[in-house]
Amino acid sequence: MTKIDIISGFLGAGKTTLIKKLLAEAYQREKLVLIENEFGEISIDGGFLKESGVQISEMSSGCICCSLVGDFNQALKDVAEQFHPDRILIEPSGVGKLSDVIVAVENTAAEAPDLKLNSFVTVADASKVKVYMKNFGEFYNNQIESAGTIVLSRTQKLSQEKLESAVAMLREKNPEAAILTTPWDELDGKTILTAIEKVSLAEELLAKMRAEHEAEEAEHAHHHHDHDEHEHHHHDHDEHEHHHHDHDEHEHHHHHDHECDDPHCSCHHHHADEVFTSWGKETPKAFTQAGIEKILGALDSGEYGSILRAKGIVNGEDGKWIEFDYVPEEHEIRSGHPDYTGRLCVIGAELKEDKLSELFGL
Repeated sequence: MTKIDIISGFLGAGKTTLIKKLLAEAYQREKLVLIENEFGEISIDGGFLKESGVQISEMSSGCICCSLVGDFNQALKDVAEQFHPDRILIEPSGVGKLSDVIVAVENTAAEAPDLKLNSFVTVADASKVKVYMKNFGEFYNNQIESAGTIVLSRTQKLSQEKLESAVAMLREKNPEAAILTTPWDELDGKTILTAIEKVSLAEELLAKMRAEHEAEEAEHAHHHHDHDEHEHHHHDHDEHEHHHHDHDEHEHHHHHDHECDDPHCSCHHHHADEVFTSWGKETPKAFTQAGIEKILGALDSGEYGSILRAKGIVNGEDGKWIEFDYVPEEHEIRSGHPDYTGRLCVIGAELKEDKLSELFGL
C-alpha cells in the first residue's frame, strides 16, 4: 500500500522547509517519491533529494489543477508502478485549489487499489492569515477549508494574542483540522507527523483505558471479586462500583454490537454514545501550573459531568510546556515536551461541554 500525502500552501509559506524536515526526521526509513508541480517556485534542490534516496517525477504539463484528468492521474499510477513507494508526497503549485487536488488523488486511488490518500496538509504563514484571507479570497480559503491539518509557519514572529487571533480566523473556516501552532524548530518531525496523521488525544486516551479495562477483566478472572475490588485500582474511593460501570460503558462505546445484560447498568436501554463521550480541544493558549491545578480540582466537583479521565499537554506562560493527567480525585501535573499545539481531552458521562470550555478559558 502506498500512502499519498498532499502538502499544499501559498508561495513562500514554507512547504519546502516542511518537506525537508519531514524527510529528515519523520520518513527516514520509507521509500518515498516526491511529485512536484512547480509554478514559478524554486524547486527543492535535486542534490539534496538524491542524497535522501528520493526520486523526483516532474509533471509534464502545467499545474495540477489545470491537468487534473489526464497527466496527473497517469503520473501517479506510473510512479506507483515504477517505484512501489511507501509514500508519495505531492507538492501542488502554490496557486492550486487543494479541493481539486484531493479529488484528483481520490479518483486515481479508486482505480489503483494500492494507492491510498493518507493526508492533505496546508502550510500557512501565521503572520499573513488575515491579509491573505482578505486579498486572495476563495483560493486561499479553499486551501484552509479543505485541509485535514494546517501547519502554521513563522508563529514565533507573532505575539500570543495575534497567534490566538490567527487560529480563531482559521477555525472559523475549518473547525475540524489539527492546527500546528508551535514553532517548527521546537518540534521533531515525528510530532508534526502526529498532527498530519491525526492521532487524537481522545484516541490515545481511549486506547489506554481499553487496555486497562482488559487487564482488569483478566484480573477478575483470576481473583474473587471482593478481593480484587480495591487491590487493582490505584484510586481507592467509594465511587469504585460506579467507576467500574463507566469502564464498561466505555467498552460499549467501542463495541456497539454486544448488548449489556446487567439490569442495573446505567447504559441499559441506551445507545452507548449517549452515556459516554469525549470532549477535546486544541489551542495555542498559554496556561500556568497553578491554573491547571485549579481546573483539575474543579473537575472533581461534579459540575462538569461525571469525569473519568482528562489528559493534556499545553503551553505554559513561561514558554515551558505543561502535561497533566487526571483520574477522579487524583491528578498529576508535570513539565512536558512541546507538542504541535496545546491539546486537551476530557472523557466521561453527561459532559457539560460549554462549561468545560469556560473552565479552560477556551
